[in-house]
Amino acid sequence: MSLFWIVIRQLAEIEEMATSKKVITREEWEKKLNDVKIRKEDMNKLVMNFLVTEGYVEAAEKFRMESGTEHIDLATITDRMAVKKAVQCGNVEDAIEKVNDLNPEILDTNPQLFFHLQQQRLIELIRNGKVEEALEFAQEELAPRGEENQSFLEELEKTVALLAFEDVSNCPVGELLNISQRLKTASEVNAAILTSQSHEKDPKLPSLLKMLIWAQNQLDEKAAYPRINDLSKATLEDPTV
Repeated sequence: MSLFWIVIRQLAEIEEMATSKKVITREEWEKKLNDVKIRKEDMNKLVMNFLVTEGYVEAAEKFRMESGTEHIDLATITDRMAVKKAVQCGNVEDAIEKVNDLNPEILDTNPQLFFHLQQQRLIELIRNGKVEEALEFAQEELAPRGEENQSFLEELEKTVALLAFEDVSNCPVGELLNISQRLKTASEVNAAILTSQSHEKDPKLPSLLKMLIWAQNQLDEKAAYPRINDLSKATLEDPTV
């Protein structure tokens, strides 16, 4: 991310100058970019980190072969994505079994994650209209955990409140039935599995792009320079004065 460091360096330089806005030409900017040396190996690791964390198995294997980056265990990615997909599809029991097959300690040492998976099971029962089974499950599996943890109890009460409304569209907690709730739980499980495998739970690339946007916004106040407006194209656009 040489551009990010160029922006930061330029900010520091401008701080020492007059308050008037400085104009940086494309030629000057590109020279600064060329002066920053980023190892190709580091860039490859950054890309591989994204592919592995997000679970793009085929792309990761193809990129490994083309770039010569270190060997990765594709089986662990496949297994992790199977867990994530199970949660996203509402098959929470299957997801729990798969997590335990991968590493039983993940749920044993993470009571919050286990509660959220059980909460998702309850949500799926309610979604499928299994009221009696939902009440029984809440009483037997979730209530005891709520007695030990106030935040769990509040989340349980919020979930059970879904049963009080025939039309969940008018329910103040109806968002629990949205697909976004499944995705939230799936992301939490995915992060826990990555951590258990000594991987970072979040890819580095999106964070670096956010840092780039922040740095450009800071520099905008002090200078006109070739900036990237469309991150998907990553092309420099000439400064406007």
